[in-house]
Amino acid sequence: MLVLIVLTVAAGVGLAWAANPTPAGPFAKCKTAPQLAPRLYKAPPATCIDLNKPYSATILTTKGSITVIFLVGATPVTVNNFIVLAVNGYFAGQRFFQVADWYAQSGDPTNSGRGSPGYGLADEPAPNDSWAPGSVGMARFPSGVSGSQFFITKSAWPGGNPTTAYNHFATVTLGFDVVGQLATDDRILRVDVKKG
Repeated sequence: MLVLIVLTVAAGVGLAWAANPTPAGPFAKCKTAPQLAPRLYKAPPATCIDLNKPYSATILTTKGSITVIFLVGATPVTVNNFIVLAVNGYFAGQRFFQVADWYAQSGDPTNSGRGSPGYGLADEPAPNDSWAPGSVGMARFPSGVSGSQFFITKSAWPGGNPTTAYNHFATVTLGFDVVGQLATDDRILRVDVKKG
């Protein structure tokens, strides 16, 4: 009986670690603000990335991999936020809960400005921003820019570029064909972030 209890506890600790990895290497300082509840934080994360270095990420989905390069110079707060959430396992298991002809959206679907992750982001509009296919931006609510919901464009923004900030923070460099295949039953398995 004692062995079964020990194995059960060990399995639970292992699952908790897999669901909430500890950032390491160049991302060891990338911590979320204090957690209030699952996927709910007291505030946006502190800046932990080097704003003068390039970053990329591979989003492993149930359909395949999508690689993006971050636009650190244009949207430093949004890039830092996404990286912190990613290296802390926030996006693992998230569904592409909204898929339309021209975009696929993921992140926490309960985020409606006050839901997960518990905060929004400031507008980071880019001058002369072009929302070409493969652009990655943040969802927007009446209360402002989402802290976790992001979308990837499959085609150009309908009717021309938006006049409101959606914090265009990354661009797809590999796996654009995967973006076109995503459906509402697909999920993010993990996000691997790379510095340099």
